[in-house]
Amino acid sequence: MISLDFHPVGRHFLQIPGPSPVPDRILRAMSLPTIDHRGPEFGVLGSKVLKDMQKIFQTQHPVIIYPASGTGAWEAALVNTLSAGDHVLMFETGHFASLWNKLAVRMGLKAEFIGLPGAEGWRQGVKAEMIEARLKQDSGHSIKAVCVVHNETSTGVTSDIAAVRRAIDNAKHPALLMVDTISGLASADYRHDEWGVDVTVSGSQKGLMLPPGISFNAISPKAIEFSKNSTLPKSFWAWDEMLEMNKTGYFPYTPNTNLMYGLSEACDMILGQGLDVVFARHKRWSKGAVAAVKAWGLEVQCADPELYSPILTGVMTPEGIDADAVRKVIYERFDCSLGTGLGKVKGRMFRIGHLGDCNDLTLIAALSACEMGLKLSGVKLSGSGVQAAMDYFSANPIPALIRP
Repeated sequence: MISLDFHPVGRHFLQIPGPSPVPDRILRAMSLPTIDHRGPEFGVLGSKVLKDMQKIFQTQHPVIIYPASGTGAWEAALVNTLSAGDHVLMFETGHFASLWNKLAVRMGLKAEFIGLPGAEGWRQGVKAEMIEARLKQDSGHSIKAVCVVHNETSTGVTSDIAAVRRAIDNAKHPALLMVDTISGLASADYRHDEWGVDVTVSGSQKGLMLPPGISFNAISPKAIEFSKNSTLPKSFWAWDEMLEMNKTGYFPYTPNTNLMYGLSEACDMILGQGLDVVFARHKRWSKGAVAAVKAWGLEVQCADPELYSPILTGVMTPEGIDADAVRKVIYERFDCSLGTGLGKVKGRMFRIGHLGDCNDLTLIAALSACEMGLKLSGVKLSGSGVQAAMDYFSANPIPALIRP
C-alpha cells in the first residue's frame, strides 16, 4: 500500500492524458488569498475569465463555467436543451463516448448509439457519412441532438467536427450538434462558431493545465432557444440563471474561487503564446511520439494517421502482453504514470499523454521509461523509439519556441 506521503526523489512524470501537470505559474496563482465571490474584485476576475474562455473556444457566444468535472458539463448540455424521452443520436468512438451515452440513458433520454462494430470501432473517428444517412432516414425529425466526442481520450483519435456539421446540414436536419472536447480544448484546434457547434463540453484538467474541478458549456443562440422549451429537471446546471449573473462577472452560487485565479493564469499563458503556436506544438509532440511507437515496431491505437491525436498516443501491445502489467513496471521502476486502456481495449494498450505543461525533454524522458519498461516486460522491439523521437525533434524545431 502506498502512503499519502509517498514522494520519491525527483519529479514524478505524469504522462497520463489528464489530469495533466499543473505549471508552477498556475499553482502560484491558485495560492492567492480567497476573495469574496460577491465583492467587486471577483466581478473583475469573473468577467475576465468568461471573455478569455470565449477566445479559447473560438466563439462570440456565451461560455458557462461550472464548479464541476466534465461529467457535470455533459449532463448540463443535455438537461438544458432536451426533454424527457427525447431522441438523441450518439456516435461510439471509445470509452468516453460510451459513458456520455450511458449518462443520457440514465436521464431518461432515448439514446441511439451508432458506430463501427467491435474494438475496431475504437480505432476510428466519427463517421460523418453514417450520421448523415441516419438523419436522412429521420423524416419526422424525432432526433433532437447529435452528440460526438472531438478528441477521444481513451483511444487517441481526433474526429473531424466540421464534417459532422456538414453531414447534419446535408441531411437538412434541425438537430443540435453537441461536442465533447474535454481533452481537446486548448491543445487541439477547436472552433465552436466556425464549425457550427451548438453545445461544446470541456473541462479544466487537460489542455488548460488546471486541477480537476471546473467544466464548461459553450453555447450557441440556437441552443439557448432550445433551452427555453427544455423540461428536464435542472437547478445547479441551469443556463438561464448563469447567463443573467454572468453579465456582471458573477455566478448564482459559489464558484471555484481559487481555481478561477488559476484559470485566469492559464488563459494568459495560452493566449499569450497564441492558439496557433499551442496547436502546432501539440501536433509536433504527437509526431515525435508516433515516430517512437513505429520505431519500436508496435501499432498506434488510432488506425488513421490523419486522425492521430495531438494530446495523446495510444500504444497497442503485442498479443499475450498485458499492457497494464507493462504500465505497472514503468510506474514502479521509473516513477512515470501512463494512461490505462479502458473498456474494450483494457489490457491491450496504454496511453502516453503529451499535452499542456510539457516539452521535448519531458516527452523524451517518458518515452525512455516506456522503452525500458517494454523491454523489461519481454517485448521485443524493432529499434529505439527514443532515438526516433530525438531525431524527429532535432530535425523539426518550432521557430516560435526558439528564443534569441
